[in-house]
Amino acid sequence: MAPPILKLDDIFLSFGGAPLLAGAGLQIEPGDKICLVGRNGSGKSTLLKIAAGLVEAQSGEVFRHPSSTVRYLEQAPDFAGFKTVQAYAEAGLGPGDDPYRVTYLLSHLGLTGDEDPKMLSGGESRRAALARVMAPEPDILLLDEPTNHLDLPTIEWLEGELQKTRSALVLISHDRRFLEKVSTATVWLDRGTSRRLDRGFAHFEAWRDQVLEAEELEQHKLGKSIEREEHWLRYGVTARRKRNMRRLGELQTMRSNYRGHKGPQGTVQATVSDAQESGRLVIEADKITKSFGERAIVTPFSIRVHRGDCIGLVGPNGAGKTTLLKMLTGQLSPDSGIVKLGTNLEIATLDQKREDLDPEDTLANYLTDGRGENLLVNGEQRHVTGYMKEFLFQPEQARTPIRNLSGGERARLMLARILSRPTNLLILDEPTNDLDIETLDLLQEVVAGFPGTVILVSHDRDFLDRTVTSTIAPAVPDAPDGRWIEYAGGYSDMLVQRKGVLEERKKAEKAAEKPKTQQAAASGSTKVKLSFKQKFALENLPKEMAKAEAEIAKREQVMADPNLFTRDPAAFNRLAGEMEKLRASLTDMEEEWLELEMLREELEG
Repeated sequence: MAPPILKLDDIFLSFGGAPLLAGAGLQIEPGDKICLVGRNGSGKSTLLKIAAGLVEAQSGEVFRHPSSTVRYLEQAPDFAGFKTVQAYAEAGLGPGDDPYRVTYLLSHLGLTGDEDPKMLSGGESRRAALARVMAPEPDILLLDEPTNHLDLPTIEWLEGELQKTRSALVLISHDRRFLEKVSTATVWLDRGTSRRLDRGFAHFEAWRDQVLEAEELEQHKLGKSIEREEHWLRYGVTARRKRNMRRLGELQTMRSNYRGHKGPQGTVQATVSDAQESGRLVIEADKITKSFGERAIVTPFSIRVHRGDCIGLVGPNGAGKTTLLKMLTGQLSPDSGIVKLGTNLEIATLDQKREDLDPEDTLANYLTDGRGENLLVNGEQRHVTGYMKEFLFQPEQARTPIRNLSGGERARLMLARILSRPTNLLILDEPTNDLDIETLDLLQEVVAGFPGTVILVSHDRDFLDRTVTSTIAPAVPDAPDGRWIEYAGGYSDMLVQRKGVLEERKKAEKAAEKPKTQQAAASGSTKVKLSFKQKFALENLPKEMAKAEAEIAKREQVMADPNLFTRDPAAFNRLAGEMEKLRASLTDMEEEWLELEMLREELEG
């Protein structure tokens, strides 16, 4: 086993009151890919900041190998002093690092590098920070929610990058599928302490349940031992006073341990408030379209949504998911076509931007709409503090301003408000953002068991697979052109169906493009020959390929200059673009030549 390059041992940290971390640890060895899991508020981000050297523990041992490099993904990047995103990302490079890595990463993360940092959205800021920490390929990469604000194609690309990286990883994420694919070890932070499982996240939940069951059994045994000792003290032989005193001390210790045991944090207990049943047909859209300028967002699209359906919308950022959602729910009029909403609809919406939240409002006021201390849930009057407990909020938080809540707590608060109101049509826009695994489980159960209708937009593949009955996605996944298709089942089902459709389309295109000479040869004709155009191509393609190879080699030689990018970034980027086009052209020529050569051999017997 390789020695650790970073080790945290017996870490203690408290911000007053109950300690956040009490005996927590983390050991990172070269090549580790660790997922750090735990409830919201368990201290995951704090432990990661201690590992990065951004927060100092009150006690415990922190060891970092002197020669190791560490990069930490910032939640709120500081762009002060940087005119462009490219300059910000390059500032994270070390002396021997490849500057082209920044361009490569920014491109795949949907940024050009020329953006003004002051004009970035929250999601764009996170992507710029991701490029900055990944570009140097450090010894240790600490990533806190790296998939937030990324669309599905980018998340899948990031998975591939992290699977092949040489950096040791520690990941915090709510995305189950992402953790399952990337992690090879799991550290569980629970009630201030940590436990390690040397297997990936796919094995975590079964292991966690075993640990909690064993703990519950131990507590039960301790309770029984206390009962036996109390009985002995009452009815035992009092003459053996010295022994009695020793056993009395042991009993007091057992009682202290039993009372002081801090069980696992409870789970959210929630059900959706019943509403009047909607009509059987909830939404009917007939050939609806939407364009912004010359860009088509939705070309003629039709769908019928029935009561009980759970429909997921997926696609890359900018494809038009929110626009389509707003048209289907009547918030936005289509350019053409008709949308009809069913009868008796009571709609509740969870907005991904959490715009419904006033940061100065208190939790109690938000839940009751300022109507005192009670709210009506399923026709029953409930005190607000009792209802808050079901969503893991403490009674003393009732007067807390919303601005003091974490992202996960804000999501839970909005969920609490939505579920308290009668609804039969749930609209969920990125509902899984910032939720911990346990609250995700609750949301999944609520959505899966909801008697009404659900339409949700999500990048969480596991959540989609567990909940939706059909999935709407762009017809062309890599370059959305306004065409949308509804597939039966969840995200994985959609991928299988889409693959089949694409394969059939390719076969049809190939058959249509098949040279007539090849078709004739396949039918058994012996008089078929290559056409003049095919002969010319067969003879001249090798010369053209040689020219392309020479042009590529020439540019590679120029780009080999390590100072080129610093001296003339525009020239570097121009050459990189030319190289990409030349390589694509060379590949096309090679494929064409190979097909013609095979055809020639077939015709010549």
